[in-house]
Amino acid sequence: MRGLRMDFGRAAFGPLAFALMLTSCGELPPPFGPEARSTGGRERWSTPRPLPPPRGIEAQPTLSRFRDCEELEQHIQDTAVLEMRTTLESYKKYAYQSSWGSGGGADGGASAGMGSGGGAGGGGGSAGPSQYTQTNVQTRGVDEADIVKNDGTRIFVASGKWVHLARSWPPEQLGLVTSVSIEGWVGEMFLEEKDRLVVFSSVSGPSKDYGCGTYGCYGGYTKVTVLSVAELASPKKLAEYYLPGSYISSRRIGPSVRLVLSDHLRWPAEVRTWLDYQPNRTAEDVSRAYDELIAKNETLIRAQPLSAWLVPAQVRSGESLVEVPRQCDSFFAPNGSTRLGMLTIATVHLDLPGEVGQTSVVASPGEVYASAESLYVANRHWWWWSEPGQTDYTYLHKFDIRDPYEARYAGSGAVAGHIVDQFSMDEHRGYFRVATTINTRLDNDWRMQTTNRVTVFAEQEGFLAQVGRTEDLAPGERIFSARFAGDKGYLVTFRQVDPLFTLDLRAPSAPRKVGELKVPGFSSYIHPMDDGHLLTIGVHIPEQQTTWSERSLKLSMFDVTDLAHPRETFTQKVGSWASYSEALWQHKAFNYFPERKLLAIPFVDWSYSSGDYWSSFVSELRVFEVDAVTGFKARGAISMKDLYQNAGGTYWSYWWAPYVRRSVMADDYVYAVSDAGLRVAASGSLSTPIATVTFPKAQ
Repeated sequence: MRGLRMDFGRAAFGPLAFALMLTSCGELPPPFGPEARSTGGRERWSTPRPLPPPRGIEAQPTLSRFRDCEELEQHIQDTAVLEMRTTLESYKKYAYQSSWGSGGGADGGASAGMGSGGGAGGGGGSAGPSQYTQTNVQTRGVDEADIVKNDGTRIFVASGKWVHLARSWPPEQLGLVTSVSIEGWVGEMFLEEKDRLVVFSSVSGPSKDYGCGTYGCYGGYTKVTVLSVAELASPKKLAEYYLPGSYISSRRIGPSVRLVLSDHLRWPAEVRTWLDYQPNRTAEDVSRAYDELIAKNETLIRAQPLSAWLVPAQVRSGESLVEVPRQCDSFFAPNGSTRLGMLTIATVHLDLPGEVGQTSVVASPGEVYASAESLYVANRHWWWWSEPGQTDYTYLHKFDIRDPYEARYAGSGAVAGHIVDQFSMDEHRGYFRVATTINTRLDNDWRMQTTNRVTVFAEQEGFLAQVGRTEDLAPGERIFSARFAGDKGYLVTFRQVDPLFTLDLRAPSAPRKVGELKVPGFSSYIHPMDDGHLLTIGVHIPEQQTTWSERSLKLSMFDVTDLAHPRETFTQKVGSWASYSEALWQHKAFNYFPERKLLAIPFVDWSYSSGDYWSSFVSELRVFEVDAVTGFKARGAISMKDLYQNAGGTYWSYWWAPYVRRSVMADDYVYAVSDAGLRVAASGSLSTPIATVTFPKAQ
């Protein structure tokens, strides 16, 4: 459902108009339906119902659109009651195992919560490089947000509460032009072709609606700030959006930006999951107190209207904030058992400032994958409590994003197991492929039986129907990385050695394993070099490891020209057992420049060869020549240790730390990027920097 377009030249869209937009849902007032409606449904459950039996797996999952606001409100209340009661019932079980008078822990864990390249743009000193690297993305033509964006002549760096705008070409003129202060803590951003920079930041919200309660913290917003950077020295703010929820992921196709957000629902503040401590209570007294608490909590939950559970998105219009209306039929409910939450796909079209399309699922979030036409979100089945025989299960929901203004629900499916990351999913020739690790509980002591497989789906009559799957692979191991490349697929599992499985996916109804290779350690990211070779990064672990000092980072090259007989043709160990690279878990830090046969990875290490911390510390960008015939050759490194050391007096945090984190390569030059600054060197003499930019220290 497309939102109402906001015209910034007109008066603010007031609450009354917002309320009128919801009349199609049935009743007023704002923001999401009735403040008080008939209490017949609430009175019906004035005393606690018995807990239903654990819901099994939905073999044919679906999302159902809510018909009106009353139905949406009822669903949220029912699911909240179930989640609350399931938690407290599990606490109550321990009341019969000990009493408070004997020092037992019958408070049920009071601290436990329940919530879950080409031509360059303007602004440079010359026409720009002939070739340069951009963000490493999974799907060609589908951009992914990152902390660094560039267009060959300009580099943009998101760091802390700032976005730094630097001129990067020609390299000897590398310089910081300006820094833009962004509200909140900056996460990732897009650089769109029309010189628009889209910045995501985490903020507490445009209002005082923020806090932490029994079921987690709520009230956080993801702010979207759109800047024009056509004039690098004077960026202009074009639009600001406040979208409820935490940022999970995003994709961009042209001017259409899709965000996937997860939000906590606003539980009644008085709801609790603990008992006040009272000495010398018997187990029976504690159990009775839990029953009373469950009944009180349910009354509070049933009395809270929809407007209190949810908050609307807002857009800044001049100096005022304008609420973006939601219609209740833009919300969906899954029929599978999942934790209570709000997963929203928000569409911001850069050519229509002020408009936000929103499609929400009342469920917990999961992994995200997007092709040029479809966006998939996954969420795991929730077993209300643990029992032997339970198996991991994941629900898959497909949304059609061919309309640049909204995400339209297309259908759902389900797959045994859980998904490791976005690279475990892929769409090709209309088929959706998913790699999963399947854990089956053997007993109540958390012992698991584990296996892995790839399953293929096709959209059929509004459902994602399973059309084929591989045999089970690598029992007792789990998937560490996956990659699909057209009609081929690759999996890496791990326990003590690293099996690389090659898959033939040409026949969707009969995907099959065709090859297997075991090498020490594991690969955490797989990058296709060409149709017959893979480049990976991971950790080397000897089969007969005796000490931690035998471990290191490892780059590997695999020849998969013959799928049935994959070969590890070259390896390159990097650093000591203490070494680390963000490229191990973040593919955007892995920078492969095929035109120059170069690979750059951020690198951190400690040699511990002396008692002086700084003399043993390493923070640099490592660069390697990569050739399928000759293998790896270390080109050298751009050290950023001095920038790290100079920033030592600042406050390091999750949002700001002066390690090398990313890189950009343009023609024969390499740029190292950190929260502390930029440094450029020629690829043939990396130890001799040409220019350095130091960013202002974090505030």
